Amino acid sequence: MAFDYKKEYKEIYVPKTTPTIIEIPNMNYIAVQGCGNPNEEGGEYKKAIELLYKIAYTLKMSYKTDYEIEGFFQYVVPPLEGLWWQEGSKNFDMNKKEEFHWISMIRLPEFITVGNYNWAISEAGKKSDIDYSKVEFFKYDEGLCVQSLHKGSYDGEGDTIMKLISHAEENGYVIDENKERLHHEIYLSDPRKSKPENLKTVIRLPIKEK
Repeated sequence: MAFDYKKEYKEIYVPKTTPTIIEIPNMNYIAVQGCGNPNEEGGEYKKAIELLYKIAYTLKMSYKTDYEIEGFFQYVVPPLEGLWWQEGSKNFDMNKKEEFHWISMIRLPEFITVGNYNWAISEAGKKSDIDYSKVEFFKYDEGLCVQSLHKGSYDGEGDTIMKLISHAEENGYVIDENKERLHHEIYLSDPRKSKPENLKTVIRLPIKEK
């Protein structure tokens, strides 16, 4: 049976709807950085997701090629994730989605190296004329965070975020968002197949002691 990160690391991928404090380990990702409205049809965000999944599945299916990845085992591609911010603002203005900055990303298994990533970029490029130059090997050391599961539309995340902030403060912490530590979301539902009220999203905010 293929290794499933969501099932093996439930504390990271399947939190409760009540906020919890958690230490997140350093992880490697493939990522694409950009800005603009994520809902725009044919926009940069949706193009970024296409690039990520092409590389993610090139790596996942490498065992069917002549290329060998040391330590490889079969696995389920982890869910799509995103880091988000708006320049000059600590709060998201949902009416100005065109000002969103984002890093869209997919976690890599621990055995995937930079060399394996470079192979996947080259291999995917051989099969199409798509430009994969925006895809990068991305290390993210997230550290101490407060998180919970949000159920409902992305535009309705405000209440969940306020609960996270309150829980952090009640336990002696403050939100610590900066250029290195950002608002983090993990998408457990496919918005193309789920109604907005049924979407499930992990929301995670970096924190530090007061």
